[in-house]
Amino acid sequence: MGAVAGLSVRGWVTGGGAVGVLVVTGAWVMGPAGVDGRLWGEVRPVIEARLAADSRGSGYGEAVPEIHARWFCRAEPLELDEREGRIRAGVNTLCMEYGVHDDALVECGGGSYPQVVRLTREADGGFRVDSREEPPDGAGYGDWTQAHFGFLAESEADTPLSSGPLEAAARTHFGLPADAPVGEC
Repeated sequence: MGAVAGLSVRGWVTGGGAVGVLVVTGAWVMGPAGVDGRLWGEVRPVIEARLAADSRGSGYGEAVPEIHARWFCRAEPLELDEREGRIRAGVNTLCMEYGVHDDALVECGGGSYPQVVRLTREADGGFRVDSREEPPDGAGYGDWTQAHFGFLAESEADTPLSSGPLEAAARTHFGLPADAPVGEC
């Protein structure tokens, strides 16, 4: 009877592990809830360009002309919905200000927070950002994310984004080698 019980336990463990793998794989394949990959591919560059444009003038590096600082931004989808040519994108964002000094990339500032970006599809097929909303600093942050995102997106809203892709883009922009060090501004 012990061998049968042991076999049964092993079967349950193996079966439970297989179910776990299927659940995780399914979540990975689906990606964030309600996100159309094609639409995200179209609106992402527009959102990131707007984030970078709106960040200009707010960094320390811009006050130091010799380092040629500029903003680099990335957005990751939390929610995405299109209705009648209007798009509501709930996104997690990271914007970093980088410059160059003595053949090194220098990080001058940055910020990361969830946002709701509203866009309109234009007649030529492009997109225009109509508005951006972000949570308040401090008190009210949690209430804002809860009011602006569904449960799954809200739980992902504070997931930190890696600055690695932004550092790589900045190195390319400034003509630095891929292994150029990153220092402080």
